[in-house]
Amino acid sequence: MLVNADFHVHSCFSMASSKDMLIKNMAPKSKLKGLQLLGTGDAFHPGWLNIIEESTTCKGDGIYTADDMDFVLTTEVEGKNRIHHLIIIPDICTARELSEKLVSKNKESDGRPRTKYSGAELLEMVKEYDCLIGPAHAFTPWTGMYKSFDSIYDCYGKAPDFVELGLSADTFMADTVAELKDFPFLTNSDAHSPWPHRLGREFNQIELEDMSYSSIKKAIKNKDIKANYGLVPNLGKYHMTACTKCYKLVDPLIAKENKRKCSCGGTIKKGVDFRISEIADYDEPKHPDFRPKYVHLMPLAELISTVYDKGVTTKTVQGKWQNLIDNFGTEIDILINASIEEIAKTDPSISPAIEAFRNKTIHITPGGGGKYGEISFDKKLEKREAETLTTLDNF
Repeated sequence: MLVNADFHVHSCFSMASSKDMLIKNMAPKSKLKGLQLLGTGDAFHPGWLNIIEESTTCKGDGIYTADDMDFVLTTEVEGKNRIHHLIIIPDICTARELSEKLVSKNKESDGRPRTKYSGAELLEMVKEYDCLIGPAHAFTPWTGMYKSFDSIYDCYGKAPDFVELGLSADTFMADTVAELKDFPFLTNSDAHSPWPHRLGREFNQIELEDMSYSSIKKAIKNKDIKANYGLVPNLGKYHMTACTKCYKLVDPLIAKENKRKCSCGGTIKKGVDFRISEIADYDEPKHPDFRPKYVHLMPLAELISTVYDKGVTTKTVQGKWQNLIDNFGTEIDILINASIEEIAKTDPSISPAIEAFRNKTIHITPGGGGKYGEISFDKKLEKREAETLTTLDNF
């Protein structure tokens, strides 16, 4: 069975997460997105585990169901050097036992626990409990594994189970790094709210024998991921090297010369684009035979927001989004499968935007420094000020 799965989200207990990140909200929104399987996130937080137990029905073998949406236990842990790790867990009993075992001062106050354990120590600990583990958003400048290490093996000591690419990277970028040819890639949303432009903005299409933890583990181990769906990477907020205060894009070499200080006084953060160029072994990606297709996505609500020039969470945009969902079923179908002619019958203003998305004719101003990229259909957005705009294509 083919399943659309988003393994990395956060609960209402995580810092900077919406208080609406509850099972009762996540389940229906995920269905409307077109997902069949969602990670719970924050599965080392005792309070969140209580809510999961109260809000779901256990189907057995690690799957918990609410409102016809299936959940598998997942968590993100911040380890040594502020590196984030994504863990997929067999069941609630295991999650509770691991939570008790994890040495962390904030695990009862924050959904994402912090620990001084290294990647290797975390891997050894969770492997005793049959968990899956890999670097979360592996290339991001604040908390990605590659911001501290040039090799994944230097972090974990041995091979983890997967690599999560993050919103600012895609398969084409990651497969310029030779050591990653042996790893399946996961693309997940890292959602902190249940808004439709957050949940499932990246997801994996995975082949499962049945809906169970055992089948999820087997599929990832056997690299049986059939497709990765993710943002156009230059929409990611850490794609380019940029100032974290004024968001000006800066040539990475100029940033280094200026000791990563911007003329505005802010700190310049190295972009995923440049970081990958530093560790890349190839000028062009070399995909292993098992690597599935990568399909670029763009949240439907973001497209509607741009067309109508209204905030993405406004009543106007959410109403237009819901109207399309009512007519076509799920956001994924609208973005990828639905007939443009049929969409035009429902909303003639939106259909050209979806067609432009499919034809890759949307203008994008890249993100960086913590600011998401911006899109435009009828005219190019003003270029963000940059001393020199340097992309992976230059290396």
